Amino acid sequence: MNVRSQVSMVFHLDKCIGCHTCSIACKNIWTDRKGAEYMWWNNVETKPGTGYPTKWEDQSIYKGGWQKTEGGENEISLRGAGKRKGLLNIFHNPNMPVIDDYYEPFTYKYLDLIESPSMDDQPTARPVSLITGRPIDIKMGPNWDDDLSGTQDFARKDPNLENLSPAEQEAMFQLERMAFFYLPRICNHCLNPACVASCPSGAIYKRGEDGVVLINQNVCRAWRMCVTACPYKKSYYNWNTGKSEKCILCYPRIEAGYAPACMHSCVGRIRYLGVLLYDADRIEQAAASDDSELVQKQLDLLLDPCDPAVIAAAKENGIADSTLHAAQNSPVYKFVKEWKLALPLHPEFRTLPMLFYVPPLLPVMATIREKIKDQKLHDIAKDWEDTWLYDTSTQELWGAIDQARFPLKYMANLFSNGDQNLMKEKLLKLMAVRIYRRHKTVGDVTEEKSNQVLKEAGLTPKMAEAIYALTSLAKFDDRFVIPAAHREQAIEMMEFTGDVKGSTGFGFKDQTAKRGL
Repeated sequence: MNVRSQVSMVFHLDKCIGCHTCSIACKNIWTDRKGAEYMWWNNVETKPGTGYPTKWEDQSIYKGGWQKTEGGENEISLRGAGKRKGLLNIFHNPNMPVIDDYYEPFTYKYLDLIESPSMDDQPTARPVSLITGRPIDIKMGPNWDDDLSGTQDFARKDPNLENLSPAEQEAMFQLERMAFFYLPRICNHCLNPACVASCPSGAIYKRGEDGVVLINQNVCRAWRMCVTACPYKKSYYNWNTGKSEKCILCYPRIEAGYAPACMHSCVGRIRYLGVLLYDADRIEQAAASDDSELVQKQLDLLLDPCDPAVIAAAKENGIADSTLHAAQNSPVYKFVKEWKLALPLHPEFRTLPMLFYVPPLLPVMATIREKIKDQKLHDIAKDWEDTWLYDTSTQELWGAIDQARFPLKYMANLFSNGDQNLMKEKLLKLMAVRIYRRHKTVGDVTEEKSNQVLKEAGLTPKMAEAIYALTSLAKFDDRFVIPAAHREQAIEMMEFTGDVKGSTGFGFKDQTAKRGL
């Protein structure tokens, strides 16, 4: 058992309000410079929608991630990169997104508003490209599909709608059923990162102490295979420096005990960060497993940090006691393994992402009520709004999950590789906690029914209280359990190794040396 530690994340989608504060915080710190204007290491997408870059989920276009090797029983290969494919596409890569798939960064000539000569017409601030400096017609932008659920250009072109029947798709866009939710995304810092495997220069690496995936700017040669290989399209090319860049999970902040900027600034408090322990010897087997087992195999990689055997193996592998303590108090472990509420985004890409999502329950109560009302389950129609939970069986409550505004198939396409039963299991737990809290606060659900609902969802009152506390009442230290940094390891990584300088990723060492610090 090769036990290693990984700083991992959970995003609770039921709490995201789509304010984009996380995106702006990241932009102001890391990508507010020439060549990085179009980069959004953190972005928030509206679902259904095409996302950023356009249709990034459609690997028939971009050829990202891994695929099972034909004829190989437990073998996988990069879909659009690798030694042979990379050599063939070294001068022309047809599967790499172009600037139009993102957007050409622009600003406005605001000086025209105050420096234009006197005239009869009102002067305007024309949009100009930040790349060429020439006037442009704006056709695309970051989060361009924000809140445009139902539009022909965005929502109806969502790749996740592909295997839904025309009737199911049309039902999603009926005015009375229309709904959308927000999907915040950052680099997943995967256990089996395709970007690392694809880099011909070996510039991309995964840090041993916390699993953060970084790009050594001194070694990067701008082959841009990482841009193709990452199925989530979270590796970007800086056209000014000629280097690739990506989310670094704010590792200088983590090392100082602070949460990443996007998480610290989150208004909805949807983000959680903590340590997970995993068995590195089983990564290859998990990544190469059958489609139906991908999610479970990935979850099986994650180890119980309180298990004495795991603790002993971790210490033998050099994992510090402080990291083990952080893993034992990790909110991510609770959501992913203990309560089984969170799932990875598009596990079929086989990168084993370490960012998990608690799926949105979305508005289902109106659907339930209409169903109950139509079936005339109440004797007194005028009082049914106040008494529906008393008279409704749990089976009827669970059946309403299938009638939710978002088809289970759509949600399963996002988070469980099409496994609708697995997705339904998560939604049932979320709904059970909601009904339990209704019993506690409103009182229109009996204790007997509340306990029955929890039991059928695989929860206990104690677990429901813990889920509620971490979801709604958690303080900063509850949401972010950051392991202590070990200076001796950091110094060792910063030392010169051969002809290559220490790989901090963005020149922090060089800048420090110049200042004489």
